[in-house]
Amino acid sequence: MHTVHSILLRPTVLSDLEAFFVFQLDPEANYMAAFTSKDGTDKQAYLAKYTALLQNPTINMQTVLVDGAIAGSISKFELEGDAEITYWFDKKWWGKGIASAALRQFLLLESTRPIYGRVAFDNIGSQKVLEAAGFRKTGTDRGFAHARQTEIEEAIYKLDQ
Repeated sequence: MHTVHSILLRPTVLSDLEAFFVFQLDPEANYMAAFTSKDGTDKQAYLAKYTALLQNPTINMQTVLVDGAIAGSISKFELEGDAEITYWFDKKWWGKGIASAALRQFLLLESTRPIYGRVAFDNIGSQKVLEAAGFRKTGTDRGFAHARQTEIEEAIYKLDQ
């Protein structure tokens, strides 16, 4: 039986960054995300980076609340002129449909199209989240994944409408 959860998105505030920092310390989550910062354990660097991003008007950063508690984040940012989406959820919410529901809500708030998503070739869960929201795989790329200390393939997804 599936538990029904209340999922709410709100603009990210500075105090949310503490929870986000803890989420990204998880080794399995880091491995799946693959394309992470060089040193995810440097809290000062993390907070400085994301505090600056919160001030950037081209970034739409939303905090995802599940039953009132911070469960993750979803953001739109621009990379080389293209709108990209990124999300990160506390591992305890994986596989429960939370990311898919939150992404659908986010796409109602964020109207920039096309919008792209990039995901490690073996992160099947994240690929399913993008596909459930209407993203279609349009290609692949290769890049250095700090969390894996090697170059890997990533799938590129695109949502046109």
